[in-house]
Formats: sequence, C-alpha cells, structure tokens
Amino acid sequence: MPTLDQRVATALLVAGTMFMEMLDATVITTALPAIAGDFGTAAAHLSLGVSAYLVALTVFIPVSGWAADRFGARRIFMLAIAIFTLASLLCAACQSLTQFTLARVLQGIGGAMMVPVGRLVVLKSTPKQQMIQAIAILTWPALVAPLLGPVLGGWIATHWSWHWIFLLNLPLGLIALVAAWYLIPALRSAVTTFDTTGFLLSGLGFGLFMAGIETASRDDISTRWALMLIVSGSLLLLLTAYHLRHCRQPLFNLTPLAIKTFRVSVVGGSLFRIAIASAPFLLPLMFQLGFGFSAVKAGTLLLWLFAGNLCMKTFTSWIINHYGFKNVLIINGLLVSAGFAAMAMFTKDTPEWLMILVLFISGMNRSMHFTAMNTLGFADVPQTQMRDANTLQAVFVQMNIGTGIAAGALALAIAAMLHGSSSAMATAADFRLALWFIGGLSLLAIIDCLTLADNAGNAVLNPPRLPVRYHSHNTSDKISLKLLSQVLPQCHTPAFPTCLGRSR
Repeated sequence: MPTLDQRVATALLVAGTMFMEMLDATVITTALPAIAGDFGTAAAHLSLGVSAYLVALTVFIPVSGWAADRFGARRIFMLAIAIFTLASLLCAACQSLTQFTLARVLQGIGGAMMVPVGRLVVLKSTPKQQMIQAIAILTWPALVAPLLGPVLGGWIATHWSWHWIFLLNLPLGLIALVAAWYLIPALRSAVTTFDTTGFLLSGLGFGLFMAGIETASRDDISTRWALMLIVSGSLLLLLTAYHLRHCRQPLFNLTPLAIKTFRVSVVGGSLFRIAIASAPFLLPLMFQLGFGFSAVKAGTLLLWLFAGNLCMKTFTSWIINHYGFKNVLIINGLLVSAGFAAMAMFTKDTPEWLMILVLFISGMNRSMHFTAMNTLGFADVPQTQMRDANTLQAVFVQMNIGTGIAAGALALAIAAMLHGSSSAMATAADFRLALWFIGGLSLLAIIDCLTLADNAGNAVLNPPRLPVRYHSHNTSDKISLKLLSQVLPQCHTPAFPTCLGRSR
C-alpha cells in the first residue's frame, strides 16, 4: 500500500495531467484568429480543430480501462503522456488546417487514455476515508482550466506566438513522465478479450453525439444537421448499452449504475456540470459584448471564480465530514443556483467589488459541489467495479463539458429570440435571461439529490457518520458502544459517545 505522501504526490501528478488535457480544450479558442492567419484560412474553420480534439477524447475514453488492465496502468499512463506531448509538438509544427486537425485528434487520443487511467490509479490506491481529499485534488483542473484557458491563450497569442500554446506542454510532459515512472506502481497486467463491437458502437455513438453537440453551438452549420447527428449518436448509444448488458466480456460494464450514489453522481451531477460548464462561455461574452468591458477586465473578473475555487479546498473535507453528502449537495446546490441568479442581475453599472464578491462566492460553491458530487460517485463502489465506474464517469464528464457550451449557446439563442433579436447581436438583457435559464437547470440537479438516503456516502467520511443520534447511560449499552468503537477505529473509545452524539 502506498504511503500517504506518495498518494498525495500521485494525485497531484494526475491532477497536473488533467489540467494539461482540459486546458488544451479551451486555450486555443482565443488564439484561433492568429492560427487561422498563419494557415491562410477563415477563423471559423479552425473550430474543426477544437471539435476534433473533444470528439477524440470522448471516443477513446472507454478503451482506457481495458488498456490499463491489459497492459498495466503505469505503462498506459506513460504512453498516453508521451502521445499527448508528441502531438503537442506536432500541433506547433503544423502548416495547414488538415495537419492541425490530425494532430489534434492524436492529442485527444493521448488525453483520453491519460486522464482516466491516472485517476483510476488514484482511486484504487486511496482508502475510503481519504477519498474526499483525493477527489478534491482531482477536481480543481475541471474548475480552473475552462477559466484560465481563454485568458492564457489570448495572452500567449498576443505577446508570444500561438505555437507556444503547445510548446509549453513539452517540458510539462517530460516532468510528468519522470514523475509517473517513480510514483505509479508497475502492476501486473490481466489478459482480457477486447470487445471490438462495443468499441465500435460506443465510439460511433459518442463521436456522433459530441459532434452534434459541437455543431449545435455553431452558427455556420444548420440546426437540422446538428439534430441528425445527436439523434443518430443517441440511437447508437442505446444500442451500445444493449450490447454491453448482454456481452460476456464488455469493453466496460454498466453495473455501477445500479448503485444509487453513483447513479445520482452521473445523472443529477450531469445537469450540474452542464450548468457550470456554460459559465465560461456566457460570462466573458456578457462582460465584453453586453457591458462593453475590455478582454483584460473580463478575464480578470473571471479569475475571481478561480480564486474562490482554490479557497474552498481548505474547508471542503471538514464540511462534508461534518454535515454529510446529502445536506451539502442540497444546500450547496441551492447556493450554486442563487449564484447564477445573482450573476443574472449584473449590469454594466454594478459595482466591481460586488461582481467580485459574487464571483468569488460562486467559485467556492462550484468547488464544493464538484468535490462532493464526484466523491459521492465512488463512495459505495467496490474495488471490483472501480474501473467501470471510473470509465463511465469520465465519459459523462467529457460529454457534460461539451454539452455545457452548447447549452449556454442555446440559452442565449432562446433569450435573444424572446427579446426579438438574434444571438449574433445579443444584448446585456439576452445574457442575463440566459443566465436565469442556466440557474434553473442547476436547480433541477437538486431533485436527484433529494432522493438520497440520509447516510448516503458515509463509507468515505472520516469519522463515519451514523444515521441516527444515540445517547445512553445503561451499562449494557456502554458495553455495546465500546465494542462498536473497536469496529470503527476512527472514533476512539473515550470520545466515541460524543462522536455518536453529533452524528445524524
């Protein structure tokens, strides 16, 4: 069993690679005009490179669990880092849109294998009572990368060259390779049959669905084409689910979905993640197009979301351990929705200090909810199903990120239509109404949390929380308490009645 320091270092390593992968999904968005100028093509055509990367990520994530079992987690993790780093170098060396798209596909394949395998290593080596801390480390890239990506990409393209967006991955990739060699254990591989049918069905299904979601968020492609892709992908995913349920050795198993806490994490959690993923799309546009702020000021305001994310990490474990998952998810979910409502009331005349305060508190709530929701998903999953649960959640998270941008664009289009305008000429009022819509979506995510048992996720709390308050002064009951304290060593005998007394 790895030591605590080694587990923390491994979690930080995996979080770093996750940050690289997620940052590359957003960092080029503000650099597209510069890249298009060098390629001699329209900036709108460069969105193909963004879409290709996201689709490749989603298509190849299901293979990661099988590959880790078959060839060993360390070997696949290091191979994925090498592929991602090499593809970054190829992206910087590209001279045309075709070359750039192919390099981005290769980069997406590396990211698809790198992140889930690394996270699986962390989940398998972390005891249940330390799961909250590990997940807290693993969730910060998903919160930070979408906020820093556009700002960092625009700054690099303006002051350096767009090539450095990808060249910076080279030293980071080399450091990650060395760290992986020392930190990731060389576990023995298992010989398993590859489910070719499952891979083809899931790959086509996820690929078409994500391509449809990406297309739906663009103005240069018809809505009819986007709907055709989404429907085709959805039908293939239903066929994939049927195959996986009846295959003797499926590419990944759907059995974790039978676990209530995991199901809530991926279903209700999807609505929350989609709502959160729309914020980095809507807020910068509202600040710049709706309020007339400069790109620098808009980016600076968004950094306060990032500051809130970091500040909350200090208190996350204590809050979840003290109040339990159900209470945290319901109350914090309401606070997340309230944050969207507060942002929907911004105007260009709103004092900057008030905007900063709202964004900072919203960042804290986002961080808390991500950590609680993701930890709950693995709280009751046995080690034998951890690989499949990790694969399923990785796929859902990746689809949620892509869907979030489309949901933001759709909310803005509906708001503009209701106001008698178009999303291309959106006003501040359109953005505010779109944020109200997204706030309502995040509110729907709480419904799933209301169905949780009061003791949901108790297995990963430290000390474990008991479902009911219990006080007794009888001798026989004191003996029972003493025996129970030996079963739960986290609560030492002298303090154990107190620990029980504050449990719910």
